[in-house]
Amino acid sequence: MERIGFVGLGTMGASMAANLLRAGAQLAVWNRTPGRASAVLEMGAHEVASPAGVAAASEIVVVCVSDTPDVEAVLFGPDGIAAGALPGSLVIDCSTISPEATREFGRRLAAGGIGMVDAPVSGGSEGARLGTLTMFVGGAEADVARARPVLEAVGKTITHLGPLGNGQAAKAVNQVIISGAYLGLAEGLVLGVRAGLDPQQLVAALSGGSAQSWVLANRSGRMIDDAYPLGFRLALHRKDLGIALEMASEAGAMLPLAMLVAALEDRLLAGGHGDEDMSVLARAIRELAESEPPEGTVPPAGEQAPA
Repeated sequence: MERIGFVGLGTMGASMAANLLRAGAQLAVWNRTPGRASAVLEMGAHEVASPAGVAAASEIVVVCVSDTPDVEAVLFGPDGIAAGALPGSLVIDCSTISPEATREFGRRLAAGGIGMVDAPVSGGSEGARLGTLTMFVGGAEADVARARPVLEAVGKTITHLGPLGNGQAAKAVNQVIISGAYLGLAEGLVLGVRAGLDPQQLVAALSGGSAQSWVLANRSGRMIDDAYPLGFRLALHRKDLGIALEMASEAGAMLPLAMLVAALEDRLLAGGHGDEDMSVLARAIRELAESEPPEGTVPPAGEQAPA
């Protein structure tokens, strides 16, 4: 495996970097927040002072940060990757950002002889830790082929979806779909509890039928307990939905469910829940269930609305 650099050692990045080390990579690392590199340093990674330093020590640099401006900063800031990378280097961006911004970043890197692959991931902190992430990959065939040993060290399902930016577009679709999965589970569990069902028995029954899903298996317990330890931050999912809704606007598509989830997440963000796992959507549904029905609510079938 070529010399690898890793920029961004948050919840996902730290586990991904650890899996690269287990695969035998020589790893140079940098993280914006001091102290986050300690676990991978103990495993043999080498910490450097800037993204430019990571690039200078590496042939391939993996980036895993929060948002489009963060990627731009670590790529093109004064001490960014572009300032330290040699021609022929490759950047693999595992962040979730705008597809159009990804394409622009790729053009800017290409002007310096640097290749780029976008490979946003799905699977949560569990998938990052176990090396079982799903990776949505965009880029030129040769760049993706070169990136594949790195991707295979951190992911299980790796799909090349076409040119640069297509990985980000596919990740946006993923985030729209999981919106429905989380919201459906939250609504179903709140309904079941308020109808007097035992939630643990209910989940066991649902697990044997068509409602079975990763979200049911891995997030129902948090919704039942009304406790949401970090897996995937609500604030990050809301950011991702913003990307998807912008894509929808540009494509002429309407996403009513994603718009509803975005509104519920905005409510939770205003209540200070942005750093909790996105299964905290169940808290919004609990709060709505405990409040008075809003004026104009459609009554259940067979009931008459008050005159």
